[in-house]
Amino acid sequence: MISFTPSISFGGHATDVGLSDLSNNFLYASGVVLVLAMLSFALDLAAYPARTARAEQREAEAAEQRAVQQDEASASASVGGGTAVLERTAGSTDVIPEKRQWAGIGMSLSWLGWLLLGACVVLRAASVGRPPLGNMYEFAIVGAFFVMSTFLIWSLKRDIRSLGIFVVGPTLLTEMLAALVFYTDASELMPSLKNYWLTIHVTIAILSVAFFTIAFSTTILYFVQKWREDIHDTKYTFMDAVPGSAAMDRTTYGLLIIAFPLWTFTLIAGAIWAQKAWGHYWSWDPKEVWTLVIWVVYAAYLHARATAGWSGKKAAYLALAGFGCVLFNFCVVNVFIVGMHSYSGM
Repeated sequence: MISFTPSISFGGHATDVGLSDLSNNFLYASGVVLVLAMLSFALDLAAYPARTARAEQREAEAAEQRAVQQDEASASASVGGGTAVLERTAGSTDVIPEKRQWAGIGMSLSWLGWLLLGACVVLRAASVGRPPLGNMYEFAIVGAFFVMSTFLIWSLKRDIRSLGIFVVGPTLLTEMLAALVFYTDASELMPSLKNYWLTIHVTIAILSVAFFTIAFSTTILYFVQKWREDIHDTKYTFMDAVPGSAAMDRTTYGLLIIAFPLWTFTLIAGAIWAQKAWGHYWSWDPKEVWTLVIWVVYAAYLHARATAGWSGKKAAYLALAGFGCVLFNFCVVNVFIVGMHSYSGM
């Protein structure tokens, strides 16, 4: 029996429907795996109070054992008339950290979900014969992939498992929006997008948005932890697993220091591409305007921190405003405001 993969020709390029469908299946599989990862991270947080209580009990028992050993050593020294040296058996009174099984499962599932999402992106690119950056659906799946890539690479340097649910959650939401709202059939690029600047400009834009997204999550966590600290919360103790408000504030700042230069490059690269495509660097198109608005808000955030010493709530409100502009630019400008950058595909 002879089998073949159906394809549709767009301007001389055959769009492989079979690969496109397979890409979609990998997206669904990634979504299922990341749901399980979220549940695992949630169970890890839920187990934190009990885990802390057990650690405190073990520490108390270890302290009591050390006190007994010291008393015995003192008594021995007194009887022998000399100075006794207490030799501790390795690990005899040290408290061994409890393994966080659910957090480990969550990280393993996160890596698996990332691999499946990567396969989705690669197959989408293969199905259209170009970088998958031509519409909102493709922007969303590549953006989700970059968010997970950033989180997982970061996790190799620091133990950030307690942040897992707060990063995987937005990623999963993006995947759901891509599959259910933004989905666009594989198709050829519009003429104005057929340029090498597509890969450069849009890839850097997506990478910067990935950092903006994680910074949004850490900003929300800052507000949650600050509220708990202010009221001396003893009810939601599972959130003790998450670093405090000061740490979340510093983390947001660090993420935005990385994201801002990338977004600056996005703005400049977009102007250069516009000159090549349309003959002028700036036309006050809605997309261009909102790209500039995002840049101004985050520039104000970094300027306020560097010169006015802003931190805490004032800086966090600016960070939220910046991400609000990012969402407006992506979800509203792309879909509802007609302009020269109307490439949503929806």
